[in-house]
Amino acid sequence: MRSTHYRRLCLAPLAVLLALAMPAHAWWNAEWTIRKKITIDPGAEARITEPIGWAVVLLRLHEGNFAFASAKEDGSDLRFIAADDKTLLPYHLEKIDPLLNEAFVWVKVPEIKPGAPTTFWMYYGSNSPIATTDAKATYDADTVLVYHFAEHGSAASDSTTNANNAQNPATASDGTIIGTGLRLDGKTTVKLPESASLTWSEGSPITWSAWVKPAVLQPRAVLFSRREGGNAVLIGVDNGVPFFEVTNPAGTQRSPAGEPLAAGVWRQLAVVFSGPKAALFLDGTSYATLDAALPAMKSAALLGGDVPEGSPDGAPAVAGFSGELDELQISKVARTPSALKFAAVCEGTTEQATKLIAMGNDEESGHGGAEGELAKHLSLISDISKSLTFDGWAVIFLCTVLAIVGWVVTVMKVLYLNKIGKATDAFLKEWKHLAADLGSLDHGDAQSVKSLGGKASSKVQKVMRPSPLYHIYQIGSSEIQHRLSNAREGFVGLSGRSMQAIRATLDGGLVREVQRLNSQLVFLTIGIAGGPYLGLLGTVIGVMITFAVIAKSGAVEVNSIAPGIAGALLATVAGLAVAIPALFAYSYISSRIKDAISEMQIFIDEFVAKIAEAFPSGD
Repeated sequence: MRSTHYRRLCLAPLAVLLALAMPAHAWWNAEWTIRKKITIDPGAEARITEPIGWAVVLLRLHEGNFAFASAKEDGSDLRFIAADDKTLLPYHLEKIDPLLNEAFVWVKVPEIKPGAPTTFWMYYGSNSPIATTDAKATYDADTVLVYHFAEHGSAASDSTTNANNAQNPATASDGTIIGTGLRLDGKTTVKLPESASLTWSEGSPITWSAWVKPAVLQPRAVLFSRREGGNAVLIGVDNGVPFFEVTNPAGTQRSPAGEPLAAGVWRQLAVVFSGPKAALFLDGTSYATLDAALPAMKSAALLGGDVPEGSPDGAPAVAGFSGELDELQISKVARTPSALKFAAVCEGTTEQATKLIAMGNDEESGHGGAEGELAKHLSLISDISKSLTFDGWAVIFLCTVLAIVGWVVTVMKVLYLNKIGKATDAFLKEWKHLAADLGSLDHGDAQSVKSLGGKASSKVQKVMRPSPLYHIYQIGSSEIQHRLSNAREGFVGLSGRSMQAIRATLDGGLVREVQRLNSQLVFLTIGIAGGPYLGLLGTVIGVMITFAVIAKSGAVEVNSIAPGIAGALLATVAGLAVAIPALFAYSYISSRIKDAISEMQIFIDEFVAKIAEAFPSGD
């Protein structure tokens, strides 16, 4: 048990030193020189109280929150790491423009809970990275189509694994709510493909969402249409009022009207089918509901207008939407209201969006540490240590041993002094009651002596046991007991010679207690005196070797001298790092030991006076 306790005390200062030297968070990869903490708090501003689960988060990077000059122009050095600083998060770049200092990045975050913030890291600043952007891995298997509309002159490309690319190109619109979007003129449509992933069965769940900005408020402006046989689903804006229609053999149902939209303003529309119910959401908030199930269809769908069933191929769209469209997503599951609300706030440009996702300051390190003066100093010391000679390393090793020994002695001494301080306080409290009548103590009974005449319980005796005063008291009581038991003609008191003998014995006990208190302090004095000398020895040897190398090479310049001198001075720093803490610790411990010695000396004088009074001489 004692050896185990000693090992723990030895390891304690090492753990403290390592904790102080290590950065607050481990650095994922030393090749990346900059990182930034990103915090998502859906409960604070978005007021989301239900679980969200995984989510694809949009990060808007600009010159105010991202150092474009420190990153690769194509963004290939971007990496997103989970809060554990180990797990890579899937992401993809929709757009990056180093000239305009603008980028849009989509990151898949595995778990977002409303009760607590979610954090992850963005790393960049690597010299030779390989791009890991992967749109296919960013979305889950239930997301069947995602159009960012970032293409110019080509058809919209599906960012999911389903390859549901648009069948014809359309007019791109720069500067939409998220980079590039789709411009619709009310006549031209974009055809979505027929595919297995876009096939709807009757009553199946789906989620359709997009950002829309009407150029004008038109009657029955259709955004999305899908028809097959007698079934149809239409989504649009009627004179500013968002709506969706469901047609089946039983007839056509339309969602009830609500507050109209304003022209020229971006809003997010979402329609969710879940069994026999359907709902329309505006900016993540419920707008209208309808008792209608999704009809079965596998035909192609249209964006930007509607071509009624039976119209000839190539017929122009009717009731088309005029305005802009961005971020179309279709899923084969019914997304929860909390997920829709989160997406609407996250992808928007309101003040809520800036507070939902907070980006911390850049943390820089070329050596895997966090930003800050301590990390910078540690980095410099790491560079300097590369110039250390073998002699310097030997000196630093010896200084490390001295430092460890010094910290162990300090911890053990402080714990010991605290322990005897508590014990002494407990003893003095009991001694006050006994000192008034020391003669009542039965010195023939050892248990009576230990319990201070029966006044101290076994629990108090256990607390008092480490006290030096308690030890001295027991020594004095033993001397009295010895004289009581050896009195031949009856005990008649303590003579002057007996008092001198008892004091001498008590002084001997005092010396032994002082030795116990001062034990192992020599290791601190060795650290105080020896640390600087060891450091100076390492520095002198390092300087000698540096000048010897310069003399042989003949290269006399700052760049050839400075590394060697800096490395040599590191030995002196190590020596001082040993001596200064040891000096402070020694001064503190010595002052407490002096107080303990003073208490023992005062107690001896008081004890001798009390026994002289309690056992007066018969002379």
